[in-house]
Formats: sequence, C-alpha cells, structure tokens
Amino acid sequence: MSRIARADRSAATREVILTTAERLFVEHGIGVVSNRQISEAAGQGNNTAVGYHFGTRADLVRAIVRRHYDAIEGLRRAAVDRVGESAGVREWAACMVHPPAHYLAELGSPTWYARFIAQAITDPAYRGIITEESLNSPALRETTAGLNRCIPDLPDEVRRERRDMARQLMVHIVADREGALAEGTPTARDTWRHVAAGLVDAVTGLWHAPVTRPAQDRPDDTGNENRRDQR
Repeated sequence: MSRIARADRSAATREVILTTAERLFVEHGIGVVSNRQISEAAGQGNNTAVGYHFGTRADLVRAIVRRHYDAIEGLRRAAVDRVGESAGVREWAACMVHPPAHYLAELGSPTWYARFIAQAITDPAYRGIITEESLNSPALRETTAGLNRCIPDLPDEVRRERRDMARQLMVHIVADREGALAEGTPTARDTWRHVAAGLVDAVTGLWHAPVTRPAQDRPDDTGNENRRDQR
C-alpha cells in the first residue's frame, strides 16, 4: 500500500472515530463511554484504535472541537466583516449566535455537536479545552471585543453575571433544539435561522435590562417583609 493510500485510510479512520465518539458522548456521557466502546462502534477491529489515533481522552475531545472549527470560523469571519463601525449589542450578538446555528442547519439532522459542547463546557475536566479553543478563534475574539465596547456601563459583578447568562442561553438553547430535532419532538421555532433570531433578541435584551437591587438590600423593604412574615 502506498504512503498516500495509507494516509487516506488513516484520515478516513480518524473521521469515523470522531463521528462515533461525538455521538456516543452525547448519548451516554463523555466520562462514561470507553475507548473500547468507541472503537467497536466505529467498526475498528483493534480496540486500541482511539488511543492510537488520538492519544488521551482530552486529546479526543479537542479533536472533536477542532473538527467543526474551520466551518464555524469561516461563517463568523464573514459575519464580522459585514459589521460596520456603528455596530451595537444586537449586531455583535448576531455574530456570536448566527454562525453556529447556520452551520448546524447546513449539517442537517441529526447532529450532535451542540449537545457535545453543552456537555463538555459543564464538565470541569474538559471546560478548559472548550475555553482554550474559543480563544484561538480570531473572529470570536473580535466579536467579544466588539460586544464589550458597546454593552451598557454595568457593575463588574453584573457584567460577569450577564456574560454567564448569555453563554448559558447561547449554548443550551441550541443544544436543546438539536436534541429535539434528533428525537423528532416539537420545537419552539421552525428553523435554525429563527432560533438564532430569537437568541439575538434575548441576548440583546439581557445586556440592556435594568439592574435592580434585591429587596433585602433596601432596609425599608426588609422591615416590611419581616413584619409580613410575622403575621
């Protein structure tokens, strides 16, 4: 077998393993599925194929992320290049939300990537990989910087809180829809484009929402509440 033929066969094997691992991780959990199970489901006679091609579990997770990287980065690059100097929160939020939604629409159903990311980003063992790979995206860095320039002036703790809220929305709403499509259950929006539009509305509203002090921070309200509780 020629060197080129061996390289092509190796690339094809890696692709099958990545697809299988992504699906099994979503269905059963990243920490539950063994390399042996992935190899068997991928049709590999050698049960050490996953370790041979990818190394550690962290390396496999990183490879799955990078498998989708170029397509999403290209879509986001195009979105960022269309944004003008007067762009506000809504335009930058669109640069975050629309590219991955458009990518999932292009892949067709079923897909597993959104649910894989939602799972990995909540797992302390793999959250750092997702964060690191995100920081390696020039278009995403530009998008984040653009958003930070135009969001309202908020207390630091509120800014951090809303950044976490926005991330939760963008990750888990997309993952929930992907799961619903895979299971054939109804979804709130009929297309990925409409899902992205709704998310942009929500993220924009989140950043522009007023900051309200909790009642317990207002002495008068606290006293009234205490008196009501004692009745």
